[in-house]
Amino acid sequence: MSDIKLFMMDVDGVLTDGSMYYSENGDELKRFSTYDGKSMEFLRAKGIKSAIITSETTNIVSNRAKKMQIDYLYQGVQDKLRIAQEICALEQISLDECSYIGDDVNDLELLQNVKISACPMNARKEIKAIKGIYQLQTAGGSGAVREFVEYLLDRTT
Repeated sequence: MSDIKLFMMDVDGVLTDGSMYYSENGDELKRFSTYDGKSMEFLRAKGIKSAIITSETTNIVSNRAKKMQIDYLYQGVQDKLRIAQEICALEQISLDECSYIGDDVNDLELLQNVKISACPMNARKEIKAIKGIYQLQTAGGSGAVREFVEYLLDRTT
């Protein structure tokens, strides 16, 4: 873990179960796991920065990122690898010092270019087929991020 300086994650299908919930009034809702939020405390204690990179743009994600004290939030992103490279430049690190958890084809390129990648149990088959990806036992929205953080932290003990 000492070589990981930045922990990056997707939202839908990773921090959430990937479903879109709408109320009768048209309000969009998302369900998040408190386990994932707690894992950000573990990363901060180790001096590891965090980032959310997602193709969606919602106030819900902004609010969740603020509550989780995420260092970098990028929404409405089409090229996740480019954004990750921008964050690395800001932090003066390389992708070899990063981890990423994603679940769908728009995460593929970034997952293939970081030091340690992971996917939740409910990830798409194309993602699970990435060589060397850590396949979690937990589904997105149910603590998958926490499982990945604990896996990374266990690697150092």
